[in-house]
Amino acid sequence: MGYNPDYEFAPRENPRGVGAHPHKGFETVTIAYKGKIEHKDSRGNHGIIGEGDVQWMTAGSGIMHQEHHEKEFSKKGGLFQMVQIWVNLPAKNKETTPHYQDLPFKDMTKVLLKNEGGTVNVIAGEYLGQKGVATTFSPVNLFNAYLNKGTKAEFSFPNSYNTALLVVEGNVKVNGQQNVSKDTFAMFENDAAETFYLEAQDENSIVLIMSGEPLNEPIFHYGPFVMNSEAQIIKAFEEYQSGKFG
Repeated sequence: MGYNPDYEFAPRENPRGVGAHPHKGFETVTIAYKGKIEHKDSRGNHGIIGEGDVQWMTAGSGIMHQEHHEKEFSKKGGLFQMVQIWVNLPAKNKETTPHYQDLPFKDMTKVLLKNEGGTVNVIAGEYLGQKGVATTFSPVNLFNAYLNKGTKAEFSFPNSYNTALLVVEGNVKVNGQQNVSKDTFAMFENDAAETFYLEAQDENSIVLIMSGEPLNEPIFHYGPFVMNSEAQIIKAFEEYQSGKFG
């Protein structure tokens, strides 16, 4: 996971960002909290995400991709805060055709908490019986919890899942014991308990909650490629160098 804490960028005519680069064998999930980011790829896809939006890119069999600050945001400057998560693909889906899921904030599943305590946006998976709009190749739960001060929100995932959280804004207490402050990542111990709760200590706290079933498959990772063997990594480089990714 990559995290860009909120940072004030000065105005600039030439947008900052990352030029064309390859990906294969996994998915990138980009979540915007402040600012705007623009992407293009070798398959002709183009889009912009802003506050609350999510771009879910399945690199699959291989793609060339670039990301920059959106032009008008770059010209004006301002606060920028983003998260990008790499989600591994099961071995049987490594060669799936690249595609996107554009997930605007306005179209997300929103679960209202009791007593107007806040909202849980379900990006993927399910919360309190309500499903997110994203589709996944393996069980993944991805939520943005927007919590008002004093609000308690309970979450439950199977013991075998890998579960973590990132406090994007504010400060929360986990299970009434451990404080987790802004820009802090916390991972839960497997097989400890299926349920935990968060209590917001500050107004307008935002917490990214991640939980997924481990694939329990070999992982060979090199640069922008995530595969299951060294031979597959070598093949991915050959495909990239031969122009197969576009």
